Amino acid sequence: MKNIMTHKMFAVVALWLTVAAVSAQQITLDDVVNYKYYPKSVRGVKPMVDGESYSCVSDNRQSIEKHSFKTGEVTEVLFDASEARGATVRSVEGYIISPDEKNILIETNHQQIYRRSYTATHYIYNIKNKTLTPLSQGGPQECPKFSPDGNQIAFVRDNNIFLVKLLFNNAESQITKDGERNKIINGKPDWVYEEEFSFNCAFDFSADSEMLAWIRFDESNVKTFSFPWYQGSWPAKEEYKLYPGNDEYKYPKAGEENSKVSVLTYDIKSRVTRTMQVPLDADGYIPRIQFTGEKDKLMVLTLNRHQNRLDFYAVNARSTTAQLILREEDKRYVDEPAYADIDFSRDQFILLSERDGYQHMYLYTIGGQLVRQLTSGEYEVIDYYGTDATGKNFYYSCNEGSPLEKYIYKVDASGKKTKLSTEKGWNEAVFANGCQYYLNTYSNLTTPPVYTLCNASGKALKVVEDNADLKNQRDALSLGTVELISVNTADGIQLNGWMVKPHDFDATKKYPVLMYQYGGPGYQMVFNSYNNGFMSGLMWEQHLAGKGYIVVCVDGRGTGGRGSEFKRCTYLKMGDLESHDQVETALWLSKLPYVDKSRIAIWGWSFGGFNTLMSMCEGREVFNCGVAVAPVTDWRFYDTVYTERFMRTPQENPSGYDCSPLHRYEKIKGDLLLIHGMADDNVHFQNSAELAEAFVQSGYQFDMQFYTNRNHNISGGNTRRHLITRIENYLDDHLLK
Repeated sequence: MKNIMTHKMFAVVALWLTVAAVSAQQITLDDVVNYKYYPKSVRGVKPMVDGESYSCVSDNRQSIEKHSFKTGEVTEVLFDASEARGATVRSVEGYIISPDEKNILIETNHQQIYRRSYTATHYIYNIKNKTLTPLSQGGPQECPKFSPDGNQIAFVRDNNIFLVKLLFNNAESQITKDGERNKIINGKPDWVYEEEFSFNCAFDFSADSEMLAWIRFDESNVKTFSFPWYQGSWPAKEEYKLYPGNDEYKYPKAGEENSKVSVLTYDIKSRVTRTMQVPLDADGYIPRIQFTGEKDKLMVLTLNRHQNRLDFYAVNARSTTAQLILREEDKRYVDEPAYADIDFSRDQFILLSERDGYQHMYLYTIGGQLVRQLTSGEYEVIDYYGTDATGKNFYYSCNEGSPLEKYIYKVDASGKKTKLSTEKGWNEAVFANGCQYYLNTYSNLTTPPVYTLCNASGKALKVVEDNADLKNQRDALSLGTVELISVNTADGIQLNGWMVKPHDFDATKKYPVLMYQYGGPGYQMVFNSYNNGFMSGLMWEQHLAGKGYIVVCVDGRGTGGRGSEFKRCTYLKMGDLESHDQVETALWLSKLPYVDKSRIAIWGWSFGGFNTLMSMCEGREVFNCGVAVAPVTDWRFYDTVYTERFMRTPQENPSGYDCSPLHRYEKIKGDLLLIHGMADDNVHFQNSAELAEAFVQSGYQFDMQFYTNRNHNISGGNTRRHLITRIENYLDDHLLK
């Protein structure tokens, strides 16, 4: 009887294992391309004035809902497309609620220009009477903004600023009239400011809603770059069916002339325009302006061309006089977080500074006097979220404990800090007005985002999205193991990374390895977050692991999260240490007993494409092949702001600029697939074209894939599917056959 039962048990177990093996699903390329396993999110969350509520867009994008921060429940439908009277809106593509919360600007017909800029058709929705009227009849608008009293809306069109007064039947007036393409821009940044200073709106209202201030860009002397348009498809440009056209725009390359910038103000009642007397180097930058909470007081931030001196000027918007109140300096460069999101609306503000070697919070009075350093230690503050009504508790995120993790904290004015989030991994927050509540988004390498409402003490109040369906889907998949690894180079440098192994990994076998990296200054690719890998959740990497690959990503020197020195050690010679560390990583991997050292590949996009080429041209023969997508091949081809921040100008630093693929291509080892979009406004196709010609003349055979009419993102229609398939087929041919 015992033997019979034992045999039956074995049979049941064997049947269960067989069923489990059959039911376990492999991730297909179609699954990846179609975002089958993409997590749900809470869309368009915006805190409301009462400090108790937030708004967000419904899943079907047909309505905007008001939710309680305490319960997550819908307390009011602020906008419903089916109930709106007047104009018709099919889908909410974006929205802005007026400061008095009486009106909502509904965004439709979104048409992308560059990375952050776009035009859209906006409609003014009156919440009380449910009427929907066009913001303007003169054409699509850019970067609209409500005045603080909610009674006016300014926007940019055709490089000029316009003003709509809601109390005067939406009367529209034109504030500036000198705007002209490729010459003068008012109220929005030029290409390089938008891309490298990370903003798309360059104007602001005064606190009393009586004045407008804006940055004026004179790009007349900036050299023009052009790229070709063909008919193509998705969308087809029929006007270029027989004869190609071209796109021309102003793009300042390293060492070349930038736009001349100035700050102007407009008195809405008297209609007087004034130019502010802001001290600025002839080749200096103005990366931000913002009115303070005081009447007529405008903060103007300036940078010198080397970007190692950041000045804060308090400017009187009527008298035009400027006073220097604060100077932040660094022997190499002041990084963007120092000026990206400062709030000058109160009587104090927070500055993020790396002056002690790590990015920390410094509390200043609105007059520029240092009150105290609020955080310190060998970790970095990543985000500053705001302060409560008392102005004595400050909320932020940091990576204390590990550069791979991120937690939400608060610190009081005496420096006492409290950790609010406890789940090990990556936490981000949207705080309520007054910081009494926040929406916490938590994830780790294998856990999709969980959205939880919390109070100011960190207590969880309500889970509003847990991505349970995605978790169940993942449980049914044959997923490989994901590990955080530590790589020790021959130089004694410890580097952080992650590794994805096949689900049926066998340590006695030899596996091919694909290395994925980026490596740009201050940028992290390795962290304990679900938002990892080429596609969210490492799903493409898991797909490749299912085919027998090990996929690895390692952050080399120059990347973020580990302090100023680790990040800035690549200064003046970008690509040298970064590529060295990738080669060292490949050598470290080659010594693992389960890695086939003859089948190691490397790939990356943009800076990652540059780093791929630099690594393959480093001189040591460690890579079987590589894939470089949209790479920089010579920093002389890239823009002033980004390149000179880390390299200074080519005239000052010629040897640093010669550290590039175009200057060491003859040392390339391994096979190469070079990919680029021909309408890339960011990293120009010129980069790959010149490298390709150098390879041709040297006799090096390589593969190349170009994409007609595609920008730096290389997407649209079937494009992204084709690109990923092309990369995968190339890797399979070299590493699996």
